[in-house]
Amino acid sequence: MANAVHELFAYLIVCGAAEAIEFYSKAFGATEKFRLRDPNGRIGHAELDFGGVTLMLADEFPEYGIRSPKTVGGSSVTIHLHVDNADEMIARAVELGATLERAPADQFYGERSGSVIDPFGHRWGIGHSIEQVTPEEMQRRYNALG
Repeated sequence: MANAVHELFAYLIVCGAAEAIEFYSKAFGATEKFRLRDPNGRIGHAELDFGGVTLMLADEFPEYGIRSPKTVGGSSVTIHLHVDNADEMIARAVELGATLERAPADQFYGERSGSVIDPFGHRWGIGHSIEQVTPEEMQRRYNALG
């Protein structure tokens, strides 16, 4: 391929980027790399480190059509965090203001996982491995569900 992709970043738009940075730091252990503010104080760009993976985020800029899930009525994207202890991280996120969407449970694909909606409208799947499952076995188990 002549034009290879070198990295892929999730870039979240939030209503309240400064508060989101604080939430993601406390709930998920992210650390802030830096932030850029416009003259009105809005965060135009910030980067957080999630264990070596960068998440980018910014405040809403409706004048450019940049809107958050709260403004547009929800998000069609789920960000998945693979962690050491899903139950613990989900509980901490809920304590800090996230809404429990799906309680942690053992899943057919070999993970214990659940999901929350953060206070800014973004969905986070959070899980940890409980067994190694081949794609064929995953498909067999998936078929058996239906």
